[in-house]
Amino acid sequence: MNHYGFGSALAIAGLFAAGPLTAQISLPVDVRIPMAPAPFAAAGKIHLVYELHVTNFGRQEMALTGVAAMNAGDRTTLVEYSGEVLAANLRRPGFAPDAADPHKIAGGARAVVFMWVSLDDAGSLPWSLEHRLTFESRDDDGQRVEATVDTEGVEPGPPAVVISAPLRGANWFAFNGPDNVTGHRRALIPVGGRARIAQRFAIDWVQIVDGATHTGDREDNANYHAWGADALAVADGIVVEVKDSIPENVPGIDSRAVPITLETVGGNYVVLDIGDGHYAFYAHLQPGSIVVAPGDRVRRGQVLGLVGNSGNSTEPHLHFHVADAIAPLGSEGVPYVLDRFMLTGRAARTGAPPEMMTPQPRGRELPLANMIVEFR
Repeated sequence: MNHYGFGSALAIAGLFAAGPLTAQISLPVDVRIPMAPAPFAAAGKIHLVYELHVTNFGRQEMALTGVAAMNAGDRTTLVEYSGEVLAANLRRPGFAPDAADPHKIAGGARAVVFMWVSLDDAGSLPWSLEHRLTFESRDDDGQRVEATVDTEGVEPGPPAVVISAPLRGANWFAFNGPDNVTGHRRALIPVGGRARIAQRFAIDWVQIVDGATHTGDREDNANYHAWGADALAVADGIVVEVKDSIPENVPGIDSRAVPITLETVGGNYVVLDIGDGHYAFYAHLQPGSIVVAPGDRVRRGQVLGLVGNSGNSTEPHLHFHVADAIAPLGSEGVPYVLDRFMLTGRAARTGAPPEMMTPQPRGRELPLANMIVEFR
């Protein structure tokens, strides 16, 4: 599958040595949230998903050892990362994920902390989020010092947009779906001079039978259960961009029919303006199957094209996400919830034996990674 962020700045507050260390220090740290998190419902909880961009403005290396998100109202901790958990949710641009000691931020370098806050219900939603970051550094004498940075609060954004399903039928598997560690979630891509995560809440929808996405020859697109499925308008809207005529790939990890660039990464696609600054993106459609054109007004449930295997895709599937701009990658991904679906199972990955369950009706929720659902 392909693995394809309005910015609220967080000002620096006082920096003081913590624990047994008493020397007051001042760390040249800048902490920002590129996009305020919008709350959405999923799996019976309310979630806030966003990033902290932490930049070391000094010359000396420092280590980020702890991050806590707090309710600005009562200062209760909502989620806290440290140790291996922090390392798993922290990336330094320009370094491989497995680079030595990911906590260390060199002078002039940046780290990105991928935050995921889950709350029991909407009543627990804070009016403002504050953050406390803990660093280790060295003073002028080379002695280790620990300091905390308390940031200003950021207000959550508006609630997620409610849409209908982009597909119909059963056994749809949310591959590479919303989760804090998936490729889509971590796809911070600079486009036009700004790094964004257009795919923050994207899903690669594949259809599975007994855990498999195909039967027969795996190099034949027609043997994949998702191939040829109708891609549906998730809301009334206006078609604002279409790309067609990109040939399909032969299924395979490294098989691409065309060189992958910003122009071809989504293959044949449709962008639908669904109002209020929200744009629905449908990627990897079959060439020649798109039945709409820019300027067309469409109705919820209308067929836009057929699921295929074009662009940066390893097998037939529908890549779907909602963003704040037309550009498929030069935009920020925003959360959305489906008006209804049936949760029918889960699978660790494609090819793994699925764990099916008695169908559970879900409403106004976002399917999360590895869920198996039915759309009616």
